[in-house]
Amino acid sequence: KNTQIKIIAIITILVFFAGTLAPLQATPTKDQSATPQLPQASFDQRISFLMRIAGFRSLSTCIIKDDRIIWSKGYGYYDVLKEKQPTTDTIYILASVTKTVVGTALMQLYEQGLFDLDDDVNVYLPFELRNPNFPEEPITIRMLLSHTSSLNTNEQMNYYWTNFSGDPPFSFFPVPFLQEFLLPGGRYYDDTVWSTTYRPGEHAMYANVGFDLISFLVELISGESFLQYCDTHIFSPLEMHNTSFNLSRLNIEQVAVPYQRYAGKYYLLNELDFILGDYTPPGMYWRPRFYPAGGLYSTVTDLSHFLIAHMNEGVYKDIRILEKETVDLMHQIQPDNAIGYGLAWMQTTINPRLTATGHGGDLPGTDTWMLYNQTEDLGVIYLANGNP
Repeated sequence: KNTQIKIIAIITILVFFAGTLAPLQATPTKDQSATPQLPQASFDQRISFLMRIAGFRSLSTCIIKDDRIIWSKGYGYYDVLKEKQPTTDTIYILASVTKTVVGTALMQLYEQGLFDLDDDVNVYLPFELRNPNFPEEPITIRMLLSHTSSLNTNEQMNYYWTNFSGDPPFSFFPVPFLQEFLLPGGRYYDDTVWSTTYRPGEHAMYANVGFDLISFLVELISGESFLQYCDTHIFSPLEMHNTSFNLSRLNIEQVAVPYQRYAGKYYLLNELDFILGDYTPPGMYWRPRFYPAGGLYSTVTDLSHFLIAHMNEGVYKDIRILEKETVDLMHQIQPDNAIGYGLAWMQTTINPRLTATGHGGDLPGTDTWMLYNQTEDLGVIYLANGNP
């Protein structure tokens, strides 16, 4: 399934990039002197076709050039029963695109000289974190940010236990849950969480739980709660007014309903018991325990402000959230990183001549991408409430 999702996502992103690069030199219009004109009919037809293949019930999307949105549109219905059409202000759960925000929060603290990237995480954590197969090898902050800590890709269902009765913060997270999940003898421990082959720093393996640890480090190093830190230092200065880890803080009428396609039929999250069993949520919307790894809600408009800041060397509307050197570092692929990961951002090959930096996200009923090509200074965001 992941390969299928990757192929469809890359094809969709390629349509956006291919449909945008050529017209960028279009003749200025009378009303908008620098706005390029896209071939609308054929472009919309291609997007609608890809949406049917991918199982998206709705899609909100934009293209960014020269620090501003030059085109945006919504497709389909974000609530099919009520026939609600999406806009760039429709709210979607971002899934793993969330990681770019979490990494940005930690790197703001790095700029203040509060830690070094190659520090052992045990300098800051209230428990000893080691791969029990390589107990003498330190795990560093850089390793967590680049998925090279020797934490395995999370396929343990007890990691994806979710809380659907309320919003974060949760009394049991990040501690004691992380201790119980990561340390031998813990209540939720599964020894497959650690690699038995690769030492810390040797190999990249995509591990969601690493970003739960990063959010905990933000709290420990800043002295602020993670949720409050993000509100104060990222969402507020970037004017991300419809962005939150707390679903209850958002206008539920604007939140896209997740739809999961299976065998040609669409299901709500609370109808997936035949796939998820005891892990099936009782509600229509995601309220995950692993919110730092993939639980942020946002809109195309809000997320464009965040992407513009990274595209513009850390600045959005004269507000600097990161220094240029930090942004450059985050987008550099780390040594020996086979999955193309930098520090919370990843490099993606669109085709043999086009690469982009950003992140994708995937949950049942959700598919998201945020990417930009540095050479062309061209960005693309799409948020969808469906899945193959």
